[in-house]
Amino acid sequence: MWARDFRSQLKAHLQHEWDLVVIGGGITGAGILLEAARRGLRVLLMEQRDFAWGTSSRSSKLVHGGLRYLKEGKFGLTRESVQEREALLHDAWGLVTPQSFAFADYQGRKPGRWLFALGLAIYDLIAGRRGRHYFSKDEFNALAPHIGQEGLQGGMCYADAKTDDARLVLRVLQEADEYGGVAVNYLAARELTRNAEGVVDGVKAQCHLSGAVFEMKAKLVINATGAWADRLRPQSGQRVAQRIRPLRGSHLLFPAWRLPLAQAVSLMHPRDGRPVFAYPWEGVTLVGTTDVDHSADLQQEAVITQAEVEYLMEALHFQFPHLGLQAQHALSSYAGVRPVVDTGAADPSKEGRDHVLWLEQGLLTVTGGKLTTFRTIALDTLRHAAPLLKRDLDLRPGPIFAPGPGLPPYFPLTAFQRERLEGRYGRFAAALLSSAHAEDWQTVGASDYLWAELRWMLRNEAVFKLEDLMLRRSRLGILLAQGARAELPRILLLCKQELNWSEERCQMEASAWLDLWQRNYSLPQAPADAEWQAAILANAA
Repeated sequence: MWARDFRSQLKAHLQHEWDLVVIGGGITGAGILLEAARRGLRVLLMEQRDFAWGTSSRSSKLVHGGLRYLKEGKFGLTRESVQEREALLHDAWGLVTPQSFAFADYQGRKPGRWLFALGLAIYDLIAGRRGRHYFSKDEFNALAPHIGQEGLQGGMCYADAKTDDARLVLRVLQEADEYGGVAVNYLAARELTRNAEGVVDGVKAQCHLSGAVFEMKAKLVINATGAWADRLRPQSGQRVAQRIRPLRGSHLLFPAWRLPLAQAVSLMHPRDGRPVFAYPWEGVTLVGTTDVDHSADLQQEAVITQAEVEYLMEALHFQFPHLGLQAQHALSSYAGVRPVVDTGAADPSKEGRDHVLWLEQGLLTVTGGKLTTFRTIALDTLRHAAPLLKRDLDLRPGPIFAPGPGLPPYFPLTAFQRERLEGRYGRFAAALLSSAHAEDWQTVGASDYLWAELRWMLRNEAVFKLEDLMLRRSRLGILLAQGARAELPRILLLCKQELNWSEERCQMEASAWLDLWQRNYSLPQAPADAEWQAAILANAA
């Protein structure tokens, strides 16, 4: 947790000689911080923006075994992913939850019933499960209504899982704090320092909020910046080949009543055969994903393009021809950049998803991999780090999260709310509810969030900008219409109370948020509504 005076005491928090300094505050960096701190290492994580600002808040939100990797013969990656999926379902219940997927079997369409059934049998074998997968046409229509009927013969179902990716990062960081790990957002690595032999031995960093400059010494610096990894690697003192191929994945979110699904529906896109899915997530329906080369500046937020909107809509019209879905029905969009290692494949979707590590003049870079396997990536990184630290580390995996005490029965919550809060906040769930005001027990708009959660986030979770709260501590900015337009006045009132923001600061933050939402989280070229922006700013005052 981050105390209210954490930032004012930043120099005191940083003036140590660290065993590890981890650069990058996504799920990979967070996982390394947790596993290193658990093993008694003195470790610092720094993130130039906000925690999970990049890929780790913009993924497809799936915790999955990688069924499609079986087709590519990557049995090891699939086995590792399935094992980690099962561990997360056990250790992070309420934050990582099961998700059933349905795949329609149409006459003459690939991959076909028997090939798919073989893949699912192997998938089950790896997970230690057994179950029925194929359903007749009538049975499948009951499981996945609204799908196209022409040529439909039946369909297959299989199990995976889903999560709130940004919230998973926060939970990992909070768990690391229990073991003494230190995580700082808005602290950018400006320069790698070196010893007399030219080996990296620390980092010069600058606070994005105050401008203050700090220098940290470390036995080992780890570059866990994902898609941004090549930007840090050239600082090793020599020209190095660019190894990362940034790939953009974009998504649309629809109101659940527009695209009502009891379970996920997966399909092969009619244009190019790529997998596309739609599934229920956080009270809406999430549709994704694209897989295209991202050539824009990585320092700018990725944004969905009109071509990607049309690609996703083409898949929806193909699979749900009678729903009359239109792009303008979407609540919001988001796009993220995946850290994929460049092998030169012509098709971006053919690039591997394995993680890789490189040691260059004392800088250990880790990149690639999947959200699901963040723990195995962290342990592999420490396996490479141990000889450099001259430490003998026990790297056997334990529980991902320590079991919490559970919420007391006297809180007036549904079973769903209990699981949800325990999964997201762990041992802090009871403190969150105990600190709630009387009016905080209401839900925020049509979402599952309680106002009590927002108050807790502002008090304890290193929120410095309105976008931190709207996009990463909560997901209200993409779940509610027009960037949670209707709830902003009350949200800004909470910011005044908990962060001591002035009216001028509220106006500035609201304006910045609305501009960001319009530019990066609405539909491409959606016209700005100056009238409602002005109304929100007036209410905030």
